Amino acid sequence: MIDFLRSALGFIVVLGVLVTVHELGHYLVARWRGVTVEAFSLGFGPALFSRTDRHGTVWKISAIPLGGYVRMKGWAEFGAEQAGAADPGSFGSKRLSARAAVVAAGPAANFLLAIVLFSGVFATAGVPTVLPVISKVMAGSPAAAAGLAKGDRVVSMNGQPIGTFDQLSAVVAAHPDGRIALSYTRSGKTHSLNLTLGTAKIDGKTIGRLGIEGADVEMRRLSPPQAIVRGVAVTWQATAATLHGLWQLIDQHKGLNQLGGPVRIAQISGQAVAHGLADLVSFMALLSVNLGLINLVPIPVLDGGHLLFYAAEAAAGRALPRRVQEIALQFGAALLVCLIIFVTWHDIAHLFG
Repeated sequence: MIDFLRSALGFIVVLGVLVTVHELGHYLVARWRGVTVEAFSLGFGPALFSRTDRHGTVWKISAIPLGGYVRMKGWAEFGAEQAGAADPGSFGSKRLSARAAVVAAGPAANFLLAIVLFSGVFATAGVPTVLPVISKVMAGSPAAAAGLAKGDRVVSMNGQPIGTFDQLSAVVAAHPDGRIALSYTRSGKTHSLNLTLGTAKIDGKTIGRLGIEGADVEMRRLSPPQAIVRGVAVTWQATAATLHGLWQLIDQHKGLNQLGGPVRIAQISGQAVAHGLADLVSFMALLSVNLGLINLVPIPVLDGGHLLFYAAEAAAGRALPRRVQEIALQFGAALLVCLIIFVTWHDIAHLFG
């Protein structure tokens, strides 16, 4: 029962934050471009709470916490711009670039949120850093021949201070069959030696080999500028990894067993809550990247589908016929419903399998 409540709470918090930020992206750019926003809803279905601001926008929290929406003036039921573009507050009255900016702002807000969340974690909780402490020495390796042992901490190589295992690995990799001067500490005493490295082949490239492993991990906080740079880099890496996974899924049908929907998200959210705030925020950041990318998939109904319409409009010099847009949007909605049913069924099968 506790696990269920934790998962439910985690799911509501995680999805609530991600959806709110996504829709705020649409809302803020719409207001900036002079579009009248009629409603901002967190969730679907009947409103549990609502209030109207001085601009006439109805802000509400709805009963079904599986998404949200921003309804703009001149935005039809399926998302196509309504006719009557003469109204200056209508979405359909705006230039193509402004409409595209409003639509793209949702996914952009998710990527920005991921950067902020990752940066916050790196600046407060820190980043996991493998220390240059030997946890294992391979038999017959240059390290074994030199007398290095488990627990030794490497402090310098060729006069270069070593603070992490990654730094150690970089120096070793750069000197295949090379001779290096190494300093290390053992039982509080510093020792120095010269040794000759071996070689190894990685992806066809010859690199140096010492024959040790490191497993001692320490969390190190980054300065705010370092945290932001690292946050941008990790967001980019997560984006690239997600795109690679999507391509493998489409091209080679790999990763079907890793697909997850609302049930899976709730389950992982509960686990992240149990592990602490840093894990929960990191999961939220990763999921924000996924939400941004999924919304950019060129399926009608999603933001990417609308951007595809605008690309066609820019190429043709006029909007696609309304009937074509409606058919495409209905097809996209049906496809999205089928996908949701599939991943939910997969989640339940995985949960009870």
